[in-house]
Amino acid sequence: MSLVVRQLAKRYGESVVFRNVSLEVGAGEFVAIVGESGVGKSTLLNCLAGLDTWDEGSVAVDGVDLATLDDEARALLRRRRIGFVFQAFHVLPHLDVAQNVGLPLMLLGQPDPVRVERMLDAVGLAGLGPRLPQQLSGGQLQRVAIARALVHQPAFLLADEPTGNLDPATALRVMDVLLAQTREHRASLVLVTHSVAAAARADRVLHLTSEGIRPD
Repeated sequence: MSLVVRQLAKRYGESVVFRNVSLEVGAGEFVAIVGESGVGKSTLLNCLAGLDTWDEGSVAVDGVDLATLDDEARALLRRRRIGFVFQAFHVLPHLDVAQNVGLPLMLLGQPDPVRVERMLDAVGLAGLGPRLPQQLSGGQLQRVAIARALVHQPAFLLADEPTGNLDPATALRVMDVLLAQTREHRASLVLVTHSVAAAARADRVLHLTSEGIRPD
């Protein structure tokens, strides 16, 4: 799995969010992206997943230029190759924990309750599959989000402030789970974070500004 970004730029009208962003992420590599609030870290992550558009430059996933894909092809690429961990969890309240985690497999037409149970066990949520999201703590919900992002064994994982809403002790446990599962599946990981502790665990740390990206 490889990610190659060249001279990426994003604007809202006349306002520049960022420009001149170039980076490469190799197979199995963990890269953290840090920067000031409002500089567009989450927007950049959405561009890398093909969830948002950009104004200049290119994003290529395993040699495939995302700009050449229509919405349906991008969605299929995400289902097969990409896992996304959202800061706000984005679990579906009307589905139980097991159904939330199994959703990527359902979308691929490959339901696998055994794999879901193994994934829940791996993130420390064994036996909680029948519970509804509102019955879980913030740390548990984030682990549900991690399990969902990894259950289909994506080659590429994107995580947007996965510890941003958690207390320090819970944040540490969540990062332990995220890294252990990423390493086990040999996935590439790009993590956007304000957390110095989380960034320190990366193979590389990159600093995003409105004028580009550089080693931190």
